[in-house]
Amino acid sequence: SMSGLLAAAWALLAAAFLAALLLLLRADDSGGASAASGLLQDLVRYGKTKRGGGQGPAWLRRLQVPKRWFTHFYVVSVLWNGFLLIKLFQAEFLGGLLPSWIQLVHRALGRDSPSEDTGNEHFSALLVLVLLWLHSCRRLAECLWTSVFSGGVIHVVQYCFGLVYYVAVGSTVLCQVPTNVRNGRELSVQIRWYHLAGVVMYVWASLHQHRCLVILANLRKSKSGKVVSLSHSVPFGDWFERLSCPHYFAELLIYVSLAVVLGFHNVTWWCVVTYVLFCQALAAVLSHEFYQKNFSSYPKHRKAFIPFI
Repeated sequence: SMSGLLAAAWALLAAAFLAALLLLLRADDSGGASAASGLLQDLVRYGKTKRGGGQGPAWLRRLQVPKRWFTHFYVVSVLWNGFLLIKLFQAEFLGGLLPSWIQLVHRALGRDSPSEDTGNEHFSALLVLVLLWLHSCRRLAECLWTSVFSGGVIHVVQYCFGLVYYVAVGSTVLCQVPTNVRNGRELSVQIRWYHLAGVVMYVWASLHQHRCLVILANLRKSKSGKVVSLSHSVPFGDWFERLSCPHYFAELLIYVSLAVVLGFHNVTWWCVVTYVLFCQALAAVLSHEFYQKNFSSYPKHRKAFIPFI
Protein backbone atom coordinates (compact mmCIF):
# COMPACT_ATOMS: atom_id res chain seq x y z
CA SER A 1 0.00 0.00 0.00
CA MET A 2 1.11 3.53 -0.77
CA SER A 3 -1.08 5.07 1.95
CA GLY A 4 1.94 6.36 3.85
CA LEU A 5 3.49 8.14 0.86
CA LEU A 6 2.13 11.60 1.67
CA ALA A 7 3.09 11.31 5.33
CA ALA A 8 6.57 10.13 4.34
CA ALA A 9 7.04 13.14 2.03
CA TRP A 10 6.19 15.60 4.84
CA ALA A 11 8.36 13.66 7.31
CA LEU A 12 11.26 13.81 4.85
CA LEU A 13 10.79 17.56 4.50
CA ALA A 14 10.75 17.93 8.29
CA ALA A 15 13.97 15.91 8.52
CA ALA A 16 15.62 18.17 5.94
CA PHE A 17 14.83 21.29 7.99
CA LEU A 18 16.00 19.60 11.19
CA ALA A 19 19.26 18.71 9.44
CA ALA A 20 19.64 22.32 8.22
CA LEU A 21 19.08 23.60 11.76
CA LEU A 22 21.67 21.23 13.23
CA LEU A 23 24.20 22.06 10.50
CA LEU A 24 23.76 25.80 11.09
CA LEU A 25 24.18 25.42 14.84
CA ARG A 26 27.30 23.33 14.29
CA ALA A 27 28.70 25.86 11.79
CA ASP A 28 28.08 28.71 14.26
CA ASP A 29 29.75 26.80 17.09
CA SER A 30 32.81 25.94 15.02
CA GLY A 31 32.94 29.23 13.14
CA GLY A 32 32.88 27.24 9.92
CA ALA A 33 32.82 29.18 6.66
CA SER A 34 33.11 26.46 4.02
CA ALA A 35 31.55 26.88 0.61
CA ALA A 36 28.84 24.35 1.53
CA SER A 37 28.12 26.17 4.77
CA GLY A 38 27.95 29.50 2.93
CA LEU A 39 25.47 28.08 0.40
CA LEU A 40 23.30 26.68 3.18
CA GLN A 41 23.38 30.01 5.01
CA ASP A 42 22.31 31.85 1.87
CA LEU A 43 19.46 29.41 1.25
CA VAL A 44 17.90 29.45 4.73
CA ARG A 45 18.54 33.01 5.93
CA TYR A 46 16.25 35.83 4.90
CA GLY A 47 15.29 39.34 5.92
CA LYS A 48 17.22 40.67 8.90
CA THR A 49 19.09 37.38 9.45
CA LYS A 50 20.59 37.37 5.94
CA ARG A 51 24.17 38.48 6.38
CA GLY A 52 25.10 41.28 4.07
CA GLY A 53 21.45 42.06 3.21
CA GLY A 54 21.35 42.61 -0.52
CA GLN A 55 25.12 42.86 -0.83
CA GLY A 56 27.50 40.31 -2.31
CA PRO A 57 28.41 39.27 -5.85
CA ALA A 58 26.14 40.40 -8.68
CA TRP A 59 25.30 36.81 -9.66
CA LEU A 60 24.16 36.09 -6.10
CA ARG A 61 21.99 39.21 -5.96
CA ARG A 62 20.15 37.97 -9.04
CA LEU A 63 19.01 34.98 -6.95
CA GLN A 64 17.39 37.22 -4.34
CA VAL A 65 13.91 38.70 -4.30
CA PRO A 66 12.36 41.20 -1.86
CA LYS A 67 11.09 39.72 1.41
CA ARG A 68 7.85 41.65 0.92
CA TRP A 69 7.09 39.09 -1.80
CA PHE A 70 5.98 36.88 1.12
CA THR A 71 2.63 38.46 0.27
CA HIS A 72 2.51 36.32 -2.89
CA PHE A 73 2.44 33.15 -0.76
CA TYR A 74 -0.85 34.16 0.78
CA VAL A 75 -2.34 35.32 -2.52
CA VAL A 76 -1.64 31.84 -3.90
CA SER A 77 -2.98 30.21 -0.74
CA VAL A 78 -6.21 32.23 -0.70
CA LEU A 79 -6.88 31.45 -4.37
CA TRP A 80 -5.84 27.78 -4.38
CA ASN A 81 -7.28 26.76 -1.02
CA GLY A 82 -10.42 28.75 -1.78
CA PHE A 83 -10.77 26.74 -5.00
CA LEU A 84 -10.28 23.45 -3.09
CA LEU A 85 -12.79 24.56 -0.46
CA ILE A 86 -15.43 25.26 -3.12
CA LYS A 87 -14.81 21.86 -4.75
CA LEU A 88 -15.04 20.03 -1.42
CA PHE A 89 -18.20 21.91 -0.44
CA GLN A 90 -19.80 21.04 -3.77
CA ALA A 91 -18.85 17.37 -3.34
CA GLU A 92 -20.16 17.23 0.23
CA PHE A 93 -23.42 19.14 -0.08
CA LEU A 94 -24.33 19.73 -3.72
CA GLY A 95 -23.79 16.29 -5.19
CA GLY A 96 -20.68 17.30 -7.11
CA LEU A 97 -17.53 15.27 -7.63
CA LEU A 98 -14.04 15.92 -6.35
CA PRO A 99 -11.60 16.98 -9.11
CA SER A 100 -10.37 14.02 -11.17
CA TRP A 101 -6.77 14.64 -10.09
CA ILE A 102 -7.81 14.28 -6.45
CA GLN A 103 -9.54 11.00 -7.28
CA LEU A 104 -6.32 9.83 -8.97
CA VAL A 105 -4.31 10.78 -5.89
CA HIS A 106 -6.79 8.92 -3.69
CA ARG A 107 -6.29 5.79 -5.76
CA ALA A 108 -2.50 6.19 -5.71
CA LEU A 109 -2.57 6.55 -1.91
CA GLY A 110 -4.75 3.50 -1.47
CA ARG A 111 -7.84 5.42 -0.33
CA ASP A 112 -10.17 3.75 -2.81
CA SER A 113 -11.40 1.07 -0.40
CA PRO A 114 -14.79 1.41 1.31
CA SER A 115 -14.70 3.36 4.58
CA GLU A 116 -16.65 2.89 7.79
CA ASP A 117 -16.43 6.64 8.39
CA THR A 118 -19.57 8.11 9.97
CA GLY A 119 -19.11 11.60 8.57
CA ASN A 120 -16.61 12.93 11.09
CA GLU A 121 -13.63 12.64 8.73
CA HIS A 122 -15.52 14.50 6.02
CA PHE A 123 -16.53 17.31 8.31
CA SER A 124 -13.08 17.46 9.96
CA ALA A 125 -11.32 17.88 6.60
CA LEU A 126 -13.85 20.49 5.49
CA LEU A 127 -13.39 22.43 8.75
CA VAL A 128 -9.58 22.27 8.49
CA LEU A 129 -9.71 23.58 4.94
CA VAL A 130 -11.98 26.44 6.06
CA LEU A 131 -9.59 27.33 8.91
CA LEU A 132 -6.55 27.10 6.64
CA TRP A 133 -8.21 29.41 4.12
CA LEU A 134 -9.19 31.91 6.85
CA HIS A 135 -5.60 31.82 8.14
CA SER A 136 -4.34 32.65 4.64
CA CYS A 137 -6.86 35.50 4.32
CA ARG A 138 -5.75 36.98 7.63
CA ARG A 139 -2.06 36.69 6.80
CA LEU A 140 -2.65 38.27 3.39
CA ALA A 141 -4.48 41.19 5.04
CA GLU A 142 -1.64 41.59 7.55
CA CYS A 143 0.97 41.62 4.79
CA LEU A 144 -0.99 44.25 2.88
CA TRP A 145 -2.13 46.54 5.70
CA THR A 146 -0.28 45.75 8.95
CA SER A 147 3.32 44.64 8.39
CA VAL A 148 6.03 47.13 7.46
CA PHE A 149 8.64 45.40 5.30
CA SER A 150 12.18 46.70 5.13
CA GLY A 151 14.53 46.16 2.21
CA GLY A 152 15.23 42.58 3.28
CA VAL A 153 15.57 39.82 0.71
CA ILE A 154 14.97 36.09 0.40
CA HIS A 155 16.60 33.53 -1.87
CA VAL A 156 14.61 32.74 -5.01
CA VAL A 157 14.65 29.05 -4.01
CA GLN A 158 12.92 29.96 -0.74
CA TYR A 159 10.42 32.03 -2.66
CA CYS A 160 9.55 29.20 -5.07
CA PHE A 161 9.38 26.73 -2.19
CA GLY A 162 6.91 29.00 -0.37
CA LEU A 163 4.63 29.17 -3.41
CA VAL A 164 4.64 25.37 -3.78
CA TYR A 165 4.16 24.85 -0.03
CA TYR A 166 0.80 26.61 0.15
CA VAL A 167 -0.47 24.57 -2.79
CA ALA A 168 0.79 21.34 -1.20
CA VAL A 169 -0.62 21.92 2.28
CA GLY A 170 -4.17 22.54 1.04
CA SER A 171 -3.96 19.58 -1.32
CA THR A 172 -2.80 17.44 1.62
CA VAL A 173 -5.96 18.37 3.53
CA LEU A 174 -8.16 17.43 0.59
CA CYS A 175 -6.39 14.08 0.31
CA GLN A 176 -7.53 13.29 3.87
CA VAL A 177 -11.16 13.16 2.75
CA PRO A 178 -12.39 9.53 2.50
CA THR A 179 -13.57 8.53 -0.96
CA ASN A 180 -17.11 7.70 0.15
CA VAL A 181 -18.32 11.28 -0.29
CA ARG A 182 -21.80 11.50 1.21
CA ASN A 183 -24.37 14.16 0.56
CA GLY A 184 -26.41 16.31 2.90
CA ARG A 185 -25.67 14.71 6.28
CA GLU A 186 -26.56 17.21 9.00
CA LEU A 187 -23.59 19.05 10.46
CA SER A 188 -24.96 18.81 14.01
CA VAL A 189 -24.51 15.04 13.87
CA GLN A 190 -20.87 15.37 12.87
CA ILE A 191 -19.64 18.00 15.33
CA ARG A 192 -17.47 16.50 18.09
CA TRP A 193 -15.71 17.91 21.13
CA TYR A 194 -12.33 17.90 19.38
CA HIS A 195 -13.72 20.12 16.61
CA LEU A 196 -14.68 22.72 19.21
CA ALA A 197 -11.39 22.34 21.11
CA GLY A 198 -9.38 22.74 17.91
CA VAL A 199 -11.30 25.84 16.82
CA VAL A 200 -10.85 27.47 20.27
CA MET A 201 -7.10 26.77 20.12
CA TYR A 202 -6.95 28.08 16.54
CA VAL A 203 -8.68 31.36 17.47
CA TRP A 204 -6.48 31.80 20.57
CA ALA A 205 -3.23 31.25 18.64
CA SER A 206 -4.40 33.43 15.74
CA LEU A 207 -5.25 36.35 18.05
CA HIS A 208 -1.82 36.20 19.66
CA GLN A 209 -0.08 35.93 16.30
CA HIS A 210 -1.93 39.01 15.08
CA ARG A 211 -1.08 40.96 18.24
CA CYS A 212 2.60 40.08 17.88
CA LEU A 213 2.65 41.14 14.22
CA VAL A 214 1.00 44.45 15.19
CA ILE A 215 3.69 44.97 17.87
CA LEU A 216 6.43 44.39 15.28
CA ALA A 217 4.79 46.77 12.80
CA ASN A 218 4.32 49.48 15.44
CA LEU A 219 8.06 49.52 16.09
CA ARG A 220 8.36 51.23 12.71
CA LYS A 221 5.37 53.54 13.00
CA SER A 222 4.58 56.78 14.81
CA LYS A 223 1.55 57.02 17.10
CA SER A 224 -0.44 58.34 14.14
CA GLY A 225 0.36 55.17 12.19
CA LYS A 226 2.85 56.71 9.77
CA VAL A 227 5.94 54.66 8.92
CA VAL A 228 8.94 56.50 10.36
CA SER A 229 11.67 53.84 10.32
CA LEU A 230 12.67 50.61 8.61
CA SER A 231 15.31 49.69 11.19
CA HIS A 232 15.06 46.79 13.63
CA SER A 233 14.21 47.30 17.30
CA VAL A 234 13.57 45.05 20.29
CA PRO A 235 9.85 44.24 20.60
CA PHE A 236 8.04 44.08 23.95
CA GLY A 237 4.54 43.05 25.00
CA ASP A 238 2.27 40.00 24.69
CA TRP A 239 4.27 36.79 24.09
CA PHE A 240 7.42 38.82 23.26
CA GLU A 241 8.00 38.96 27.02
CA ARG A 242 9.05 35.30 26.89
CA LEU A 243 10.00 34.65 23.25
CA SER A 244 12.01 36.26 20.49
CA CYS A 245 9.64 34.92 17.82
CA PRO A 246 6.21 34.34 19.36
CA HIS A 247 4.54 34.73 15.95
CA TYR A 248 6.40 31.60 14.82
CA PHE A 249 5.28 29.76 17.97
CA ALA A 250 1.70 30.85 17.25
CA GLU A 251 2.04 29.47 13.70
CA LEU A 252 3.02 26.10 15.17
CA LEU A 253 0.04 26.20 17.55
CA ILE A 254 -2.29 26.94 14.63
CA TYR A 255 -1.11 23.80 12.82
CA VAL A 256 -1.42 21.78 16.05
CA SER A 257 -4.98 23.08 16.41
CA LEU A 258 -5.75 21.69 12.94
CA ALA A 259 -4.41 18.31 14.06
CA VAL A 260 -6.86 18.52 16.97
CA VAL A 261 -9.72 19.30 14.56
CA LEU A 262 -8.78 16.19 12.59
CA GLY A 263 -9.27 14.15 15.78
CA PHE A 264 -5.62 13.77 16.89
CA HIS A 265 -5.11 10.53 14.96
CA ASN A 266 -4.19 11.81 11.47
CA VAL A 267 -0.57 10.74 11.00
CA THR A 268 -0.11 12.68 7.76
CA TRP A 269 -1.11 15.96 9.40
CA TRP A 270 1.19 15.33 12.38
CA CYS A 271 4.00 15.01 9.82
CA VAL A 272 2.95 18.44 8.48
CA VAL A 273 3.07 19.75 12.08
CA THR A 274 6.56 18.29 12.49
CA TYR A 275 7.68 20.08 9.34
CA VAL A 276 6.22 23.38 10.64
CA LEU A 277 7.99 22.80 13.98
CA PHE A 278 11.46 22.49 12.43
CA CYS A 279 10.87 25.11 9.72
CA GLN A 280 9.76 27.72 12.26
CA ALA A 281 12.45 26.65 14.74
CA LEU A 282 15.12 27.27 12.11
CA ALA A 283 13.84 30.78 11.39
CA ALA A 284 13.37 31.52 15.09
CA VAL A 285 16.88 30.46 16.09
CA LEU A 286 18.36 32.71 13.39
CA SER A 287 16.22 35.67 14.55
CA HIS A 288 17.10 35.02 18.20
CA GLU A 289 20.78 35.01 17.24
CA PHE A 290 20.31 38.32 15.39
CA TYR A 291 18.73 40.03 18.41
CA GLN A 292 21.41 38.76 20.78
CA LYS A 293 24.25 39.93 18.53
CA ASN A 294 22.82 43.34 17.71
CA PHE A 295 21.28 44.43 21.03
CA SER A 296 23.59 44.22 24.04
CA SER A 297 20.73 44.75 26.49
CA TYR A 298 18.51 42.08 24.91
CA PRO A 299 16.53 40.26 27.65
CA LYS A 300 18.50 37.16 28.59
CA HIS A 301 15.47 35.22 29.81
CA ARG A 302 13.82 35.15 26.38
CA LYS A 303 13.81 31.86 24.51
CA ALA A 304 13.96 31.68 20.73
CA PHE A 305 10.76 29.84 19.88
CA ILE A 306 9.09 27.72 22.55
CA PRO A 307 8.49 28.97 26.13
CA PHE A 308 10.98 27.67 28.73
CA ILE A 309 12.87 25.59 26.11
